Amino acid sequence: MNLAFVESPVQLLNVLEWAHARPDTARSGQSPAADLTVVVLSPTDPMSRGQLRRMAELARGEGFSVRWQEARGGAGAPLRTIRELGPVLRRAERIVIGDPFSRYVQLLLTLVGGKDLTVVDDGTATMEFVAQLARGEQLVRWHRRGGRRGPRELVLAPVTFMARRRLTPSRARTVEVFTSMPVEPPPGITVRSNDFAWTRERFGPPTITRGADMVGTSLVETGVVDLEQYLDAVASLARAHGATRYFAHRRESSDKLRRLAVETGLEVVRPDLPLELIARRGPIGSTVLSFPSTVVHTLPLALAGTGIKVAVCDIAPEWLRENASPRAQGFLAVVTGTARGVHRLAAPA
Repeated sequence: MNLAFVESPVQLLNVLEWAHARPDTARSGQSPAADLTVVVLSPTDPMSRGQLRRMAELARGEGFSVRWQEARGGAGAPLRTIRELGPVLRRAERIVIGDPFSRYVQLLLTLVGGKDLTVVDDGTATMEFVAQLARGEQLVRWHRRGGRRGPRELVLAPVTFMARRRLTPSRARTVEVFTSMPVEPPPGITVRSNDFAWTRERFGPPTITRGADMVGTSLVETGVVDLEQYLDAVASLARAHGATRYFAHRRESSDKLRRLAVETGLEVVRPDLPLELIARRGPIGSTVLSFPSTVVHTLPLALAGTGIKVAVCDIAPEWLRENASPRAQGFLAVVTGTARGVHRLAAPA
């Protein structure tokens, strides 16, 4: 039995893609859902929960077993979750995860012993995870600043260390990465490409409108980009390309989105599913504008053959906040520079 832990809608989508793309499933002819149980470690923010509910319904409709776990409902929730998941963890032969930086997932990884592991995308963080693993570094999200670790980080350091060992292949376990991102894995890790074949087969082709649509980002919420600079950039891009709609990232704040709608005139859309599925179903603009993010890698795959143009706008250095991570500019440049099948746009003046 395979056991997947997901904490975001995109992770669940990529688990479904992994299940349908597995070579052993194709050889055996059995249903991709036959030996996979998905455990949703439910987040707390309403938009993520709503999208995950919809994705869970979709997965169940495809025949997958989905277990919803209120993993963050109070101080005792983590221990209760681990106790309840103990039996299914012991039975699993392969563990599938979407976010190796998640403290919750790292805690679960300390319990899996020699089981085989698969990491599916939770966005561009996969690129940083593989790079850190190859360099032998501790697992730290790219937008976090360095420096002294606080009390919580010191307490969780042994958990992170053990999780990193579990994510390193050995004689006892294999490790694979199923990704649509360009990565160069360390020796021993198998990389399989996610080309969104199931999404293309299951949804669309989309109805295409004449105008342009914009894709939102949470770079302001993660402390990387200045709010005023971001709003000015969105307004400039919308005017230059005739954009009419703005598809909000699930982590964007309501206050920011209200300001954006008033100051730019864009219609703010809060998607109820990952954007790859929304775009594939349509209607969607003939041009999709984005800042450096996951979608500049995934949308060209999901929309292959439709003629829709995906364009990415670079982040200008002056947009960054003073306390942004020193790694931010370089990482965002790599996200844009390695994207295939996209058009590059200069940052608006």
